[in-house]
Amino acid sequence: MLHRMPGAPLTVRRPTFDYPDDLRVAWNPRNREFAYAANSVSLLMPYAEPYFVSSVRAAIPDLDDALAARAADFVRQESQHHRAHRRFNDLVVAQVPALRRLERGMKRAYGWLSRTRSLRFNLAFAAASETIAFTLARWAEDHLSAFFRGADETAATMFLWHLAEEVEHKTVAFDVFEALGGSRLRYALAMTTSFLLATGFIVPSIVVMMAKDRRVLNPLAWFRLVRLAVSFVFELLPNMAASMLPSHHPSKFADPTWLTTWLQTFDPDTGTMPDWGLGELLAS
Repeated sequence: MLHRMPGAPLTVRRPTFDYPDDLRVAWNPRNREFAYAANSVSLLMPYAEPYFVSSVRAAIPDLDDALAARAADFVRQESQHHRAHRRFNDLVVAQVPALRRLERGMKRAYGWLSRTRSLRFNLAFAAASETIAFTLARWAEDHLSAFFRGADETAATMFLWHLAEEVEHKTVAFDVFEALGGSRLRYALAMTTSFLLATGFIVPSIVVMMAKDRRVLNPLAWFRLVRLAVSFVFELLPNMAASMLPSHHPSKFADPTWLTTWLQTFDPDTGTMPDWGLGELLAS
């Protein structure tokens, strides 16, 4: 097993997001398909992230002081994420009540994993899921204009804040997993399970939202969705494969530049991130 020096302490931010009461499910009318997909990922967060949190928290007594401190910060960051998504999801589900059945399935699935799997598997699942989340962040930064131009600013800012913190703490769950064994076979199984489970909930959630907007029979909407999926999978598969190698560590992944810089503009006094300013980005 490799032993690595832990990184710097993480910043625990507690931003506030005032979502508009009339927030639409398709909160980016210029790219409805991305909004459906992002909403579907958001629906997972109040169930998947508490699973990651409980797994990492359970391992803290077995860690050295430095890694235990970072793990505790990871727990605090992830707890802020699923609280923000819970409030956002309530607005989405109020408009699409059929999503409640899928939410119940998510709760059962991640709860079952947490209760029945070993701590080592749960840590492998958390570490693998964080690799997927990091890839999602890097992919989103590569398509900022396409995904967020014309979007509701509060929703966009919330998603981008979450993605930026996934970059910031990309090594923590992996370091905890590695400290308690780090089996690459277990990691590969957990990575596959994480990807398939998330996909199994995200796809039907997208379809339900498309049906609500009467777009489920729209060939152009499906073309755009397939294009999004193919783009992301081509980004994800190499990272999944690389992360299973014995020599891998998440620090070897190159961080996206804009998200990392933007995250530093958080104002702790007001609890705010600056709104997603695409105009300024395009002008720079």
